[in-house]
This record gives sequence, C-alpha cells and structure tokens, in this order.
Amino acid sequence: MSEIKNLNPECIWRNFDALTQVPRPSGHLEKVQHMLLEFAVRVGVEAFLDPAGNIVMRKPASPGMENRKSIILQAHMDMVPQKSNESTHNFETDPIQTYVDGEWVKAKGTTLGADNGIGVAAIMAVMEDKTLVHGPVEGLITADEETGMFGANDLPEGELNGDILLNLDSETWGKFVIGSAGGVDVTATLEYKEVETDKDDAALKVVIKGLKGGHSGLEINEGRGNANKLMARFVHEAIAEYGARLATWHGGNMRNAIPFECETVLTLPKENVEALKEAVAEWCALFNNEYRTIEENIQFFTEDVEVPATEVPEEIQDNLLDAIYGCHNGVLRMIPVFPSVVETSSNLAIIDIDGGHAYFKLLARSSRESMRDYIATTLESTFSMAGMKVEMSGEYGGWDPNTDSEILQLLEKNYRELFNEDAIEQVDHAGLECSVILGKYPHLDVVSLGPTMRSPHTTTERCLISTVAPFWELLKKTMAEAPVK
Repeated sequence: MSEIKNLNPECIWRNFDALTQVPRPSGHLEKVQHMLLEFAVRVGVEAFLDPAGNIVMRKPASPGMENRKSIILQAHMDMVPQKSNESTHNFETDPIQTYVDGEWVKAKGTTLGADNGIGVAAIMAVMEDKTLVHGPVEGLITADEETGMFGANDLPEGELNGDILLNLDSETWGKFVIGSAGGVDVTATLEYKEVETDKDDAALKVVIKGLKGGHSGLEINEGRGNANKLMARFVHEAIAEYGARLATWHGGNMRNAIPFECETVLTLPKENVEALKEAVAEWCALFNNEYRTIEENIQFFTEDVEVPATEVPEEIQDNLLDAIYGCHNGVLRMIPVFPSVVETSSNLAIIDIDGGHAYFKLLARSSRESMRDYIATTLESTFSMAGMKVEMSGEYGGWDPNTDSEILQLLEKNYRELFNEDAIEQVDHAGLECSVILGKYPHLDVVSLGPTMRSPHTTTERCLISTVAPFWELLKKTMAEAPVK
C-alpha cells in the first residue's frame, strides 16, 4: 500500500495518491480528464469537460449558506515530466512512485506532480466531503498549464459563476500570493543544409549533467547553472583551440524549467582528442568551483562515438554559438519597490540542433509589461542577428496586486486565528493562471495559496507533509466564512 495514502489530512493525500496512479504529463491528459469526470459522478457533483480541456465541477451550498459568495477553487491537472537518466519511467503509461523521506513526500527518479496535484486533490476533497460548511463552490481544473497555460487561455467566457477565485498553485505555506509576473514564449529556428564531416576526424559526445535545474520562475534568482549556457562556454573553446566542429546539440526539455543537462557531439582532428578530453576535465573542475555552494556535483565528461556523416556548416555553427553566448539568461532586474523579488528574467530552456534544423525555446517573464517587451525584444534581436526566425507566442499578462481584497483580508484573519501568527503577502515571479482568468472574469477577487513545495519541475520535487494539514484547515474555515453576497 502507498506510504502517502494515510498521511494527514487523509482526504487530500488519498486523492493525491489516486492522481499519481494516472499519467498526466502536459499534452497527454485524456486519462486524468476521464478519471476526474468519473470521480465527480461517484461523489455526486456536477462536472463537465469544457472545449478547452478543463474540468469544471460544481457543488451547491450547504443548507443556510446559499446567500454566500461563490468560491472557485482552481488548480491545473498537468504535471512536468522530468526524470533522471537512470529512470525508465514512461510518463504516458506509468504511475508516479511516491515515498516518504523524513518530513517530505518525494518521487523515485521523477517529478512528483505535487505541482499542482496537491491543489487538484484539495478540490477533490472539497467535492466529496458532505460534512463541510460552504457557500456555492466551483472547481476549475485547467489543462496544460505547464506548457503555455492553454486551458486558462481558452477558458470560455461565461462558463464560471463564482465571485472569488482561490488559486491553489502557490508553493510556500504562510504566504498569500496576490500578484505574479507575465510572460511570453520566444522561439527561434533556423533551417540549414548540413555538410559532410571529414572522414579522417574523430568524434566525441560531450555531456554536462548533475545540475539542479529547477523552476524558471521560482528559482531563477538562485544562481543555478544553465546547462546550455555552460556548454556554450566549452564548445567555444573547443572550436577555437582544438579545431572542433559542431554536429548536434540537445539541451533542456521544458520551457519553464532551468535545463539541468545538455549533450553535444563534436568532430575534431584525431590528434586533438586527448587534449580535448583533458580540457573537459579542467572545465569540470572550473564549473564545480564557480558554482560551489549552489550546485552540488556538476558532471562534465566525454564519450567516444562514431563520426557522424554530417555536421553544421562552419558559418552557421559560429552564428548559432554566438546567439547562445549572447542571449540573456537569468535575472535581468529586481522589482525596484520590492528589491527581494525578481521583476524580469529569461530562461534559455531548450536547444536542439540536429539534422539541418536549429530550435531554441525561451520563456521571458516580467511583472512589468514594458520590461517583458524589452527582454523579449532583446532576445529577438540576438537571434535575428544569427539569421534565425523568431516568433513570440503564449503571451500572458501580469497579475496586479489588490491589497484591498476582501478574500485576502478573510484569509489573513483566519490564518492569524488558526496559527497565532501573521501570514505574508507576496508577489511571485512565477506565472500563475490568475492573470489569464482575470482577463476573462475581471470581477473576481483572487488570492493564491498552497502548502510548501520545493524544486518543482525537477526530479527532487518534494512536498512538506506538515504544511498540508494547516492548508486544509485554512481552506475549510475560509469557505465556511465566505462573505455574504
């Protein structure tokens, strides 16, 4: 039996455990959609799948609570599919293997999916519990948040009836998020004609791994290594000093995750192979020294491989490398009036160079629209100079804080009464669906909250067990005291 199934509160952990048994990587949500609709039938609440792939559940008010404002509980059903090199996990078919490690719930070799499975489990717990006291409640479980907020972006207007939105996708207990950054995806592509390699050359695969990676919104300010950026530094030297040529490059796999591994295949004169291998060892020591106290064990090594038939033309190779080197990655600036919070950043998330096609994917974020446009244009200019085609997509606005929020004041009062301390109001650099939903339902009073999670979007994702029970207590008390219409 699952270790997590009977943790406290049982109603949330049992439902989260059920979610871990259903594959739900972004882009492959049919199974979890079916599971959620079946759940709604079983517990006797109204539910439907909307045209955007979102699940909407509705539960009527408890007797005597019909005059209360309606609360929408919102979370997203998809999870980021990351796994360790040693894992054979198939995210489209296999359940997540969870376990308890001290104070934390973790997964074996993969992302845990507590982002945002705990939020979905809380909605399920509300929908099935007939003893709760509450006004009208809707559950909005959105599709494909992690790959572009597609469910929220395509949410039909007029579908929701609520007055208050509680987003359950925040990741630090005791902090109420009242604002978040906007963002835009930047995609740069280039088609090129490969050239034949020198048959007298040798070839090496160069691999960097062992980096922490992480959430490109929540952890972009921690100074973690970006595998694509680190690889660029070495490849630049390999070309200049050892006559290397680039054949392929594969780094990163999620637009909103800091890339934690990258591999390239380089060709070079046979007489330079040993010198290049020695250089790799030196760079490995350098990277570990540069990132000491931030990264724990950066691995940088080579493998002998067969010489590929083709490689990137020299001019194209140099232009692409210049673009990788030159594009901004990481924090651009902090919010001037909240200097501890990141305002603007970008993440060089994915690079694929292979078979005559180069593909770069970045996510630019900012809580200020003018700065979001600035960083996006900076990236566009960098890649355009390399001859690449640049497209912007998935744009979403920031969520402006409302410190006069009625639901915020109620949450803060209840938090103080339950836990004898004050909660913290926070603006997040991570993008939340709140801004998109507010664009369609501007009347909503919105706050985001959740239990503590760390390292989402990585194989070290974990949920702090002790924060789930107070999260549930606060949610129940706040629903029971929902404002009168």
